[in-house]
Order: sequence, then structure tokens, then C-alpha cells
Amino acid sequence: MALFHYIPDVTTLELNQELCIGCGICLVVCPHDVFVLKDKKALIANKDNCMECNACAVNCPPRAISVESGEGCVRSIINELLGRECDCC
Repeated sequence: MALFHYIPDVTTLELNQELCIGCGICLVVCPHDVFVLKDKKALIANKDNCMECNACAVNCPPRAISVESGEGCVRSIINELLGRECDCC
């Protein structure tokens, strides 16, 4: 999947590192290697690889991850069709 990317800079994926407990479950459940562990905390390393499947958020024990499933790409396509250059629905 090294060459695999969705539409750049549109994913709704967010990580609150203050809540992260470093369990690494996000690394296990993510099908596209979006996360890495560094200094006992998860980091978003490959955000554009996120397909917004929500597996990371659903399985995160402290709820440090949030993602709106399928929203980022949809917003981007709608905004492009409407002639908008921002993520401002």
C-alpha cells in the first residue's frame, strides 16, 4: 500500500495525544498504517492514507481518536463540484 492515497488533506481524522495511553490498538486495527508509536504515544504518520473506516476510533480505549466516517472525501468532492476551494460546507 505504499503508493495508496485518498484525496490529499481531506480526512477528518484527529488524534488527541493528551488522551492517548500508548496501547497501540490503533496500529493493529488500521488497515493502511496511518499511525506509529513514538515516545509511548500514537502519532498520525500517514494521514492521507486514512480511508475513514473508523476502526481506530471505535477501538481506542480512551477515545483519543475521532473520525467522521467517509466525510472528508465526500466534502472534498462536493466542494469541488460547487467550485469551492476550501472545506467549508
